[in-house]
Order: sequence, then C-alpha cells, then structure tokens
Amino acid sequence: MIKKIYYFLLLFGNYIAKKSKVLYNYLERRIDMEKAKVYFTDFRARPGYNLLQKLERLIKTAGIQNIDFENKYVAIKIHFGEPGNLAYLRPNYAKVVADVVKELGGKPFLTDCNTLYVGGRKNAIDHLNTAYVNGFSPFSTGCHVIIADGLKGTDEAYVNIDGEYIKTAKIGRAIMDADIVISLNHFKGHEGTGFGGAIKNIGMGCGSRAGKMEMHSSGKPHVILDKCRRCKQCIKICAHGAISYNEDGKAVIDHNKCVGCGRCIGICNFDAIKSPNDESADILNRKMAEYALAVVKDRPQFHISLICDVSPNCDCHAENDAPIVPNVGMLASFDMVALDKACADLVNKQEVFKNSNLGENISKNIEGHDHFHINHPDTNWESQIEHGQKIGLGSKEYELIVIK
Repeated sequence: MIKKIYYFLLLFGNYIAKKSKVLYNYLERRIDMEKAKVYFTDFRARPGYNLLQKLERLIKTAGIQNIDFENKYVAIKIHFGEPGNLAYLRPNYAKVVADVVKELGGKPFLTDCNTLYVGGRKNAIDHLNTAYVNGFSPFSTGCHVIIADGLKGTDEAYVNIDGEYIKTAKIGRAIMDADIVISLNHFKGHEGTGFGGAIKNIGMGCGSRAGKMEMHSSGKPHVILDKCRRCKQCIKICAHGAISYNEDGKAVIDHNKCVGCGRCIGICNFDAIKSPNDESADILNRKMAEYALAVVKDRPQFHISLICDVSPNCDCHAENDAPIVPNVGMLASFDMVALDKACADLVNKQEVFKNSNLGENISKNIEGHDHFHINHPDTNWESQIEHGQKIGLGSKEYELIVIK
C-alpha cells in the first residue's frame, strides 16, 4: 500500500516537477528504497573459500538470521530429482542451509510433495527411495526427508485464499505444519511455465497431487479403462458418489458429480486415473502464484536460487538435456517474486550454448523476445511474475546486491 501511494505521488510529482524538482527527486528515492533486495554471488571460488562457504555467507548476508528459528519446525522445500536426471541441486547445498537453520536454533527437514505424473516420485515410498539414491539422506544433509503429502499424495491441508483462480489451495500437510518455509531452488527452463524458480518450487511443488491437478487442469480426471484392475479403491475414496462401474466392472467417473478433488488419482495404484492437463500456460502460472501465496502467507519465508546446469526442461524429466547457458551464480532474498525476476534477467543476459535446445531453436529462426520464450515458444514466464506482484506475493522491482 505504501509503495502504491509513493507511485501515485510520483506521478503527481512529475506533473509539478517544473515547480518542485526537489519533491520529485525525493519521491523517486523513496521508491528505490522500497525495492526488494536480492543478494547475488557468482560461482568463482579460490583456495580456502569454496562454493559451500560462499552459499553460507550469501544467506547470512541476505539476513536469514533475522528470522526467529528457535525451536521452530523449518520446511526446506527442494526438488530431489527424478531418477535418471542429473541436473538437480547437489545435497551438499541442502546441508549448508540445514546447518545454518540448526545453528540458529531451528529444526529443519527437507521436503517435497508427490508428483501428479507417473515416475519415481508419485508416492512417498518411491519418492524417498529417489531422494536417498540421489544423495538426500540424513547422513549427507544433516536433516531428515519428509514427503509432505503422505504415502499416496492425499495427506493435504486446505488453505483458503479466495484468489482469482484458486479459492481453496490443497497443500501438503507437513509443509503447512511447519513454522517457517525456505525454498532451495534449481533455476532452469520449463516446458509449461517458461522457467522453474522459487514460485514454481513453492507453488506447484507444495501442492498435493489434487492441488497439482487443479493447477494443471481446468477439467476433471478420467479413467484409462485398459489400466483399470477393478480393485474398487477409487469408489471408497470418492466423497461425492461420482465413481461407478461399467458392465465390465471397470471404473467410470460421472463429471456431473465429480468436483475435481483428485483424490482418486492418488489412491489408484495402477495409474489408471489421469488429469486432462489442459490449462493454458498463463492461467497455469497464475494458479501457481496463488498456490505459492497459500503456502507462505502469514509465515516467515526465505528463498535461495542457484542458476547452474540450466537445463531447458524441468528436473521432473527422467533425463536432463545440455544446459542452455553457462552457470551464473547463487541468489537469496525474502521476496520470491523479486528473486525469480532477478534470476530471469541474469539468464537472459548470458551467451547461449549452441549445442543446446535453445541454441538449436535460435538456429531454426524460432522467434521470441528472450531465452525462455525461444526455448519454449508456447510459454510466458512473465505471467507468474505479474500475477505474483498483483496478489501481493512479492515485487518484481528489485535491487541486486553483489557479494564477492
């Protein structure tokens, strides 16, 4: 609200600038003071000062110690990587963050929610196995891993936000039980949202399986009859009487009764129930921003992003294509919108690797106004930034503070 008043006064000040240049300059300085602070350090290291030490210095300089961690449960939201993908963040970085939290008196745990799609993280058992195989164990990170939405992705908390697109968000319960939320993000390209950063890690990543369906889809789930095993578990979980059986004993969903809660997707052990995934890119991004707001509102938050191994697609893929740009650095901020905007700006300033998806698209004369749009022309990353600012998630106006 204060910032909006300053902007109004700035416009008025522009009108009277000829008569009061001093007032105009004062208001301009006040707006600069309102910019979110984003702290940055590059990946250069020297003997006696390694990258893990640089990360610790970065987050402490950014002010993480200003949060009261004493005896607080701290959810460190991270992507554990899909089996076969090697672009995810190394667990060494997670240990730095966990150690700082413990030093400040907190009780950290690494967390993520189960995936909507079929893969190595669709239930808590597979998800934990994937996390351990990829190096995220209590021995390597100094804290435990908790899959926030439970065994089948149905352990969720309902958070009322009354947003433009989301009225009640479905968030992994363990994340909502935490006192403090920290995001540790691998910043990279994404085939649906343009890029994946803090907003996606928190918004999409903290949604339960039903929450992820709500963000990805404007429709309701359907049954793939060839995969249905007639186990009848889905009818037990449906609270709306929307599931019945055809003459072959296989499940069918009545969309007139279905409310789209997605719990049947989580309960099916045979991947026979699917979401339509038919939402537009802009609405997907806006829903994601509203989910992020549901996670962090009224709680202390802190966000860290590493721009390294910038693959063209999400770490949810079972492979990682060659990076599209060089490694850039590490960033931290209390404002996730400003952090994502700063990361996007830095990536767009980088030279493109020719032997990459982005390089190939440029050679094919695929048009776009920046690296992310050329990488995936059907995406629009700006919509998550704009909507995030609109709903009060953060500000796209930032000051980049460089730390050596």
